[in-house]
Amino acid sequence: MQRLQDRVAVITGAGSGIGLATAHRFAQEGARVVCVDVDETAGAKAAAEVGGLFVKADVTSEDDVARMYRTAFEAYGSVDIAFNNAGISPPDDDSILETGIEAWRRVQEVNLTSVYLCCKHAIPYMQRQGRGSIVNTASFVAVMGSATSQISYTASKGGVLAMSRELGVQFAREGIRVNALCPGPVNTPLLQELFAKDPERAQRRLVHIPLGRFAEASEIAAAVAFLASDDASFITGSEFLVDGGISGAYVTPL
Repeated sequence: MQRLQDRVAVITGAGSGIGLATAHRFAQEGARVVCVDVDETAGAKAAAEVGGLFVKADVTSEDDVARMYRTAFEAYGSVDIAFNNAGISPPDDDSILETGIEAWRRVQEVNLTSVYLCCKHAIPYMQRQGRGSIVNTASFVAVMGSATSQISYTASKGGVLAMSRELGVQFAREGIRVNALCPGPVNTPLLQELFAKDPERAQRRLVHIPLGRFAEASEIAAAVAFLASDDASFITGSEFLVDGGISGAYVTPL
């Protein structure tokens, strides 16, 4: 399908995981892709793979965020899609009883403040053209509680969900849709690194997924492509769950 033909898509965290898979999916759908990452090697490689443009940026820096959208606009003439996906889940973000204030603040900056900055600077381009789709990466943990907590991560994703809902309502009549993507656990380097250090935690989570496995990044990318496209033209302000059935489950199959 070519649902995104000639649309300009800016993806943060494009160097790996969901961001990289989405860059490939967007390119397959005909988009011109701007790959943003703080990791120059990974980001440049992703852009080369999809025939796109790489912009090195720290999404916690307002100057960097403003520059990445300005670069996209100057190169391609519009900003049609913003996939605000960059995020971290470091091992020192754990139980509220164990997580220090610096770990808390770092996760909030990367996972929540960056989404605020990205929306703040993407929306004016979309207002100018009278259309646009913003997809913000939240998480299924934004709508559920977990006894294996990553307290700052969970709180940050709740913030992304609430902010996306509000922006989706606020800018709907200007042709700008804003949705929160809420993935379940995804088989990405981030998850692998987290669970390699604690296999018991991984198994404890896996048992709660009705489909019996973690998602592949390409499956999440397919959902992002849908939300970014006109197939989702009547969807805004939503919490779009792609979680293998976790949020609908009480008891999972044996």
